[in-house]
Amino acid sequence: MSTTSERPDRHDPATLHELSTAVHAGNRSVGGAIRTPIVMANAYDLPEDPSTLDWSGTDVPLYTRNSGVNQLGLQAKLAALEHAEDAVALASGVAALHALFLTTLRSGDHVVATDVGYVALRRLLGEILPERYGVESTFVNTSDLAAVEAAIRPNTKLIHTETITNPTIRVADIAALAEIAHRHGALLSVDSTFTPPGWYRPLEDGADLVIHSLTKYINGHGDALGGAVLGSKELVAPVRCDAMVDVGGVISPFNAWLILRGSVTLPLRLRQHIAGARAVAEALDADPRIALVRHPDLKSHPQHELAARQFPNGSGAMIAFSLDGGPDVQNQFVSNLRLITSAVSLGHDESLIVQVSHDEPHVEAFSDIFQRNGLLRLSIGLEDPADLVEDVQQALDLTLPR
Repeated sequence: MSTTSERPDRHDPATLHELSTAVHAGNRSVGGAIRTPIVMANAYDLPEDPSTLDWSGTDVPLYTRNSGVNQLGLQAKLAALEHAEDAVALASGVAALHALFLTTLRSGDHVVATDVGYVALRRLLGEILPERYGVESTFVNTSDLAAVEAAIRPNTKLIHTETITNPTIRVADIAALAEIAHRHGALLSVDSTFTPPGWYRPLEDGADLVIHSLTKYINGHGDALGGAVLGSKELVAPVRCDAMVDVGGVISPFNAWLILRGSVTLPLRLRQHIAGARAVAEALDADPRIALVRHPDLKSHPQHELAARQFPNGSGAMIAFSLDGGPDVQNQFVSNLRLITSAVSLGHDESLIVQVSHDEPHVEAFSDIFQRNGLLRLSIGLEDPADLVEDVQQALDLTLPR
């Protein structure tokens, strides 16, 4: 019999406030440690009589592709933070997207999906699934409810959107999309990577499944890959069985431990992200050298009122903007930055900026200005807002002197 001593959560997360949930949910004591240690084993002790075991079971650590101590703790933490019945942690955010589509769709099904989104989404739904598995997708502006309604077919099984689109910062009305999906007998899945719990919880507005790239805000430190699918036990169970156990998209123990550790400070970090994003967005919006800026907290944003209602705790820390001038001007601006780092990814402790390529598969859905000038995607980190604003302004002065 296993000699590993595990203490389950001592507190019911439903009775705790958000800060306490972030600290305590999912913490599993092993060997007397008060914090979950890294358990790098790929196999666990069997009971004296293993004949009754479910060799594909995932509730008790048996083999790390099925479940491990760190993964179980992370999943409990994620479910508590998202107010979900269940969660499964996977190797990356793209693994989570693939897992969701693999387990909810069958040959002959149809998907209505956002026409702007993470680049791997377009490849999964636009190429891999239709070409290899006979699943068709229609890409529409999911902020346009009439367009979504018009795209529904008798065989539509899923509507998929992002709370805030990557990279154009367009906002989707999750409650309205859930109503459309359910009226037509479909599910609504929502990628909420840009709006982690503390900013928003799509399940509370009717979404059936939520996806997170844990690599981003929930980890928060730019040092681990992970993804998650959350929802009801009924919908998450096949994701865990098919995509994790049988396809093998499991998260590593070390990455699960890093993300579990990083998630403890999520509510505190989100406050600083918001403060920095608002300061930088307002500074960009007030500068005549900026051709276009998008952040939902700005009154100039087309879905500002929706964002204020849907995200009362803040509309995230992602900003899309472009300077007057073409792609070369955008590149020059980035090279003139001194504090903000030129790199992909988002949700890190440091601010990151990248110019989105003009050969993106969904660039035709960008605004005319972003198509013409190029689009800069800025992820605001944890630096002092005054330092971030100063860095943006000095780079503007070097790039486009007044």
